[in-house]
Amino acid sequence: MNESFKIRFISALEKCFKDEKIESKPEIKSISMFKNEHLSVQLAYTYTDPALTMKNINEVKIDSPLKDYITISVVEEVNVPFPIYHNVTDENYLRKKPGLYPDLLRPLTYNHSIAYIYNNLSALWLDIKPESNFGAGVYPITVSFWDKEELLASATLDVEIIGADLPEQELIYTQWFHADCLSSYYDIPVYGEKHWQIIDNYIKSAVEGGVNMILTPVLTPPLDTMEGGERPTCQLVEVFLNNGEYSFEFSKLDRWIDILLKYNVKYIEICHLFTQWGCAHAPKVMATVDGEYKRIFGWETDAHGEEYGAFLNKFLTALLAFLRDKGVDKMCWFHISDEPHIEHLDNYLNAKKQIQNVLEGYPILDALSNLDFYKTGAVDNPVPANKFIEPFLEAKVPNLWTYYCCSSTTDFSNRFVAMPSARNRIMGVQMYKYDIFGFLHWGFNFYYNQFSDSVINPYQDPCGEYFVPAGDAFSVYPAVDGTPLNTIHFLVFKHAIEDIRAFKLCESLYGKDYVMELIEGDLKEKIKFDVYPKEAEYILSLRNKINNAVKAKL
Repeated sequence: MNESFKIRFISALEKCFKDEKIESKPEIKSISMFKNEHLSVQLAYTYTDPALTMKNINEVKIDSPLKDYITISVVEEVNVPFPIYHNVTDENYLRKKPGLYPDLLRPLTYNHSIAYIYNNLSALWLDIKPESNFGAGVYPITVSFWDKEELLASATLDVEIIGADLPEQELIYTQWFHADCLSSYYDIPVYGEKHWQIIDNYIKSAVEGGVNMILTPVLTPPLDTMEGGERPTCQLVEVFLNNGEYSFEFSKLDRWIDILLKYNVKYIEICHLFTQWGCAHAPKVMATVDGEYKRIFGWETDAHGEEYGAFLNKFLTALLAFLRDKGVDKMCWFHISDEPHIEHLDNYLNAKKQIQNVLEGYPILDALSNLDFYKTGAVDNPVPANKFIEPFLEAKVPNLWTYYCCSSTTDFSNRFVAMPSARNRIMGVQMYKYDIFGFLHWGFNFYYNQFSDSVINPYQDPCGEYFVPAGDAFSVYPAVDGTPLNTIHFLVFKHAIEDIRAFKLCESLYGKDYVMELIEGDLKEKIKFDVYPKEAEYILSLRNKINNAVKAKL
């Protein structure tokens, strides 16, 4: 081996920038996991011989009993023109200037050559998924780099599999799925065969990342559009109005639900029935009226008028009948309007009155961050941002959800690309402590600009034309073949969810007080949504303690 080639295993919580030194990344020699866990680690590498500008690695070899359950991706840096708002004073960011940031995970394919670039730090990402096919024991993983017959470098990691399975995920987790963005980005007809295949690919990816609730556009979602604007039509339910009588056709929704069931999606999130930020208008509704296809409701519609109310009654009655026949109605959650403020309370209550008889017994949730709004009884399942959750916790709101988006920039956990991954993964600790029931994020694959006026190129502009910091608008990149490419920030959040499952397993053996002592016992300040350890080592050490505690009971 050549001493100029340096590689080492590092945790998935590190991010390797090209101008950093490999010595700055703490090496890991061993790590533990449960039998059905998805473990990720990285292999950092660099080349320090000034005689060569670049050296090709023609083959990456894995030597391990786990070999068939390991996939490797190249960590690629992405262009980030907008990493952070200019007025953010929080110092818990990796960097704050525009530039290249590691985030995209591109699969390393057979015979795929990678390059050592002189004095540049790079990384490979390893996903290890034993799928309960291995018993308890220590399984070494050796990764080696080869240039034809020359061994360039190798490193070994010992992975201990603990002889227990994580319990099933209890947290409801939705990242809003934007079917229209897929049609627009790939420039294909909505719900044509190619679109359906791409939808299938993306739902599969979302589920593999821990998502178990999928936003379902029975109507075109009235989200992220300015007043008077509209998104491409993607309503799954066909509407007919003949001689003043409504009828409905559900074949597209039937096919959509079949995909959800194929991937074991647990919850169906029915899209919003009224416009965002005020609940004053109807979403765009397209219908065939006496043979003519046209829009029958939209921004011009009074959301609380008799005409739209009559439509909703007919529409929801027919929709629920279809869902019951399909056997999935109990999986469904409904939305009224996204992010209403206290000044919109009357609108919201009027909207709820229009649908509450039809939707009696079905859960309704909406993102809102004003406790007084909740106290009126308008929303049974509020979803406050983590930035505004404290009053809801103090009020002991049952089955509380939370979300974050571009507003959670200072002190609070989030998944911006410019943030350290520990700030993303700590959300699992926080949600476990406070028994958070569900988590919502607005962008699994939002490839539009701020008001959905145009399609963006995610590879050049992951910020939606300076709409939000990179990492907020989407969690996967669109590959040319119609499949999604994972990101660090998406998979790290999955690890946060698996942390919760590990805490639950430990709790089943020792009780929650014991787990909380492991979580907070050595901390100067107790965990809150804006107070938490910033170091990656805290999370790695905590998981080691949890894993060892479970192992001691086996």
